[in-house]
Amino acid sequence: MARDLIHNTERNRYELRVDGALVSAADYVKRDDSISFNHTFTDPKLRGHGYAGEVVTFAIDDVEQNTALRVIPMCWYVGQWFDEHPERAGLLTR
Repeated sequence: MARDLIHNTERNRYELRVDGALVSAADYVKRDDSISFNHTFTDPKLRGHGYAGEVVTFAIDDVEQNTALRVIPMCWYVGQWFDEHPERAGLLTR
């Protein structure tokens, strides 16, 4: 089973693919000095396996390591992720 975490810049989203099939994604919009995560999706048949958390962690790690952008968690799931990871709150903006 091949698992790939991808930053799909053409579609403005981070993806988790398993054997080439899209399993979970976190969509975003960039503005000036911020990135707003506005939607997180997991294939309904595959929910409950931690895929959304995996793709959001990948996305936040990428933003932190490769940009100076501040994060706006418009999606409830990304907001919850930050609640569960208070050590990453320094990336947030209003």
